[in-house]
Amino acid sequence: MLGLLSLDILSAGLLLLTFISKILKMIRSLICIVILLLLGKPVLDAQDTPQGSDTVTPTFSEREHQKITATIELYFEGWMTGDTTKLGQAMHRTCQLKNIKDNDVIIYDRAKYLSFFKPRSRRENAGGEIISINITDDIASAKCEIHTKDRLYTDYFNMMKIEERWYIVDKIATNKARKDN
Repeated sequence: MLGLLSLDILSAGLLLLTFISKILKMIRSLICIVILLLLGKPVLDAQDTPQGSDTVTPTFSEREHQKITATIELYFEGWMTGDTTKLGQAMHRTCQLKNIKDNDVIIYDRAKYLSFFKPRSRRENAGGEIISINITDDIASAKCEIHTKDRLYTDYFNMMKIEERWYIVDKIATNKARKDN
């Protein structure tokens, strides 16, 4: 009887150890996923990496993120150099740009906004940065900052995917003097 009880306890102990081992493996996997997400590395599904291959195929979301980034970078380049062709390519023909002035909303259509730019050499001590991008199917929003020597511009772009291209369809913006001059 004592021998059977010892076997039951031993079996229960082994089952418990197996269960704990599986839980620890799951926790380790979750920690790896969290670390990858925090580092900004893509987490891939099984179908994203062909078997036996080290090649990684970007997911739908990653591809769309890259296309949106390219559109915004085109906008930045046009803004920095006064190139209205590049700016115009990034903006949909119906794009409206909105600012606040004297406690009122000022709205510029695309043509009026583009008329503010004149070709020039690239601005020194200036650059653009994408702060965030959020994508839902064929629409997206992006928060961006453009800094010059004296000012910090913050833009929020609403974007739409039309015929496989992403366009800025709406922009709201504000700016302020830089404090780190």
